[in-house]
Amino acid sequence: MAVEDREERYDVIVVGAGHAGCEAALAAARMGCKTLLLTLNLDYVALMPCNPAVGGPGKAHLVREVDALGGEMGLNTDKTFIQMRMLNTGKGPAVRALRAQVDKVMYRRQMLKTLYRQENLHLMQGSAERILISGDRVSGVQTLTGAGMKSRAVILTTGTYLRARILIGETAYTEGPNGQPSSQGLAGSLLDLGFELMRFKTGTPPRVDRESLDFTKMIEQQGDRHPLFFSYLSPKEQRAQLPCWLTYSNEETHDLVRNNLERSPLFSGKINSVGPRYCPSFEDKIVNFPTRPRHQIFLEPEGWNTDEYYVQGMYTSLPEDVQLAVLRTIPGMEDVQILRYGYGIEYDALVPAQLESTLQTKGIKGLFAAGQINGTSGYEEAAAQGILAGINAALYVQGRDPLVLKRSEAYIGVLVDDLITKSIREPYRILTSRAEYRLLLRQDNADLRLTEAGKRVGLVSEERFRIFSNKIRQIDEEKKWLLETKVTPSAAVQEYLAAQGSAPLKGGISLEELLRRPEIKYADLIALSGRERDVSAEVAEELEIQIKYAGYLQKQEAHVARMERLENKRIPEHIDYDLLRGLSREAQEKLKSVLPRTFGQASRIPGVTPADLSVLWVFLEQRRRAKD
Repeated sequence: MAVEDREERYDVIVVGAGHAGCEAALAAARMGCKTLLLTLNLDYVALMPCNPAVGGPGKAHLVREVDALGGEMGLNTDKTFIQMRMLNTGKGPAVRALRAQVDKVMYRRQMLKTLYRQENLHLMQGSAERILISGDRVSGVQTLTGAGMKSRAVILTTGTYLRARILIGETAYTEGPNGQPSSQGLAGSLLDLGFELMRFKTGTPPRVDRESLDFTKMIEQQGDRHPLFFSYLSPKEQRAQLPCWLTYSNEETHDLVRNNLERSPLFSGKINSVGPRYCPSFEDKIVNFPTRPRHQIFLEPEGWNTDEYYVQGMYTSLPEDVQLAVLRTIPGMEDVQILRYGYGIEYDALVPAQLESTLQTKGIKGLFAAGQINGTSGYEEAAAQGILAGINAALYVQGRDPLVLKRSEAYIGVLVDDLITKSIREPYRILTSRAEYRLLLRQDNADLRLTEAGKRVGLVSEERFRIFSNKIRQIDEEKKWLLETKVTPSAAVQEYLAAQGSAPLKGGISLEELLRRPEIKYADLIALSGRERDVSAEVAEELEIQIKYAGYLQKQEAHVARMERLENKRIPEHIDYDLLRGLSREAQEKLKSVLPRTFGQASRIPGVTPADLSVLWVFLEQRRRAKD
């Protein structure tokens, strides 16, 4: 009996189920698109092939923004973390950042459960080998087995798997992370379609056996005692946590590395690709900082039910015998046993200048890319791109206007703008220093900045929006109360202020004025007023920041308003920059490569000088007047 030949059709196909792929697939499905998530191995969905952690400076901001838009990474981290800390607490609110250690197995399983239960989403194990095109539009993908699957949009989230190659010492072989197969055909398909690829490198450290560690020679690193969570939806309840441990390398460690550099593929010539500057190998640290007597080494547990520890700070591709010898020179690791050796991995990535700010490719309509395929590093950067690509693929299918996040609106906007504008030629990592408006783009106010956008595109649920609206109402009510409530210089008030190290009052002032003092907290105002206020810690924190930093916030908002003129000045798609007299040769090449959509974007392209911008501005003004 013949089998009926039916071709499965989808609205969106997502290729790859790492952190970008999970967010992209969930976003598209939740927005009503029939979505397929195609992955090499269903057992490795949401895999953490490197560190068992989420967050950190800049990265935590991205996770909070993904959560505010209706994404999953924050929620999944909160369900599976084994330790949570707030970093940079001694600094200002712009750079404070959550960082969580997670149970890697639990993280995978919980995300897989969420994906399986999502309406409109189908998961399938398989290897995408070819992108199918019809005219100037994507029409689907073809798998290694020859199966064709049709769709109106395709999102590539292939991570570090494109023509991946593992390197350990003198050994090199074709394979992806964690023993997974390397994706070979898809890179060739991209090249056939005219895309430019670049070759990047990253690495991972050894994993060691807990029973072989001597923690008495290390410094314990505990999580924060009060409840901390990434998602605005997670219940704020106390959770059990596991400690991490800190130790240090020494001169013996460094000498051993120096004596074996010729056996490292980084220095023997086996690796010619570019690695991440902000996450260097241990060999690079020794070579680049020859006078530093020691380097921090963190031992991080990989879960509740495993003895596997991640050796943070020891990224290496040295031979296995050298890795073991190096680790055994470190205090607390004299008898260490390695469970998994560190390795380097080379892979292909798209040159991100070939992308629009929506993460759609410039050459093919309906084809999107997100994550490490775009030249980034890190789970958080991948998830942030994934949700944006998923949203815009769904909007493309639905014939709606795309979502473009500005640099002044989100770290996601900073990330994408940097990728498509600044000629990225090394693995990109988000940093708070990359955001010129970082006081406006804090992790605490991500929901205030982005939840309405998530609601507008149809990704934020009614329950999430109700919680958000309630928070807005509380903030407004408390601001009014602080402004209208006065305190007078009574003996009790003066005594309380003196105990807080605050100057005495000279007359009556509002609670809002009092809160502007650096040493005064919202809880102090409750004590001084004598009134009970049912206010969450989130609302109290938001009030403190908005009032204490009001002057600085107003300055940044004014600067954003001034820059809007440049950001709103559109550049037509089809300009022959070779015909613009007065442009430098370098500016012509860069403008033709990036094809900026706004004058503001053009102003951020490296190599485009103020003189070039003047020429471009005059041309655009002449064009506008002629059109008028």
